[in-house]
Amino acid sequence: MFEIFSSAYAQEAAAGAAQQSPFMQFVPFVLIFLVMYFLMIRPQKKKVQEEQSFLDKLAHGDEVFTKSGILGKITGIADKVVTLELESGAKLKILKSHIGGSATQLLAEKK
Repeated sequence: MFEIFSSAYAQEAAAGAAQQSPFMQFVPFVLIFLVMYFLMIRPQKKKVQEEQSFLDKLAHGDEVFTKSGILGKITGIADKVVTLELESGAKLKILKSHIGGSATQLLAEKK
């Protein structure tokens, strides 16, 4: 006798779950996208913009380091190529996108 009631309740629960609105089914996906946007996409976009503005402000005589660890002073700038002069007097041509940052900030002593 109790088996009849339990199967009836199970059928009602299944029918109620099937009638959920289509909008409510997409809410978890929207929430996951928002979390990913604020934790991954937005910070990366901000970092790329800061790097691009730094590369645009490079000038003759700036001391910089490359992403491979070479330190030098800028002696020439083109659209995509930068000429670095090393301490020994040697000159290197590298891609502008491979400049890692300012060497003065890197070598500044922390007090």
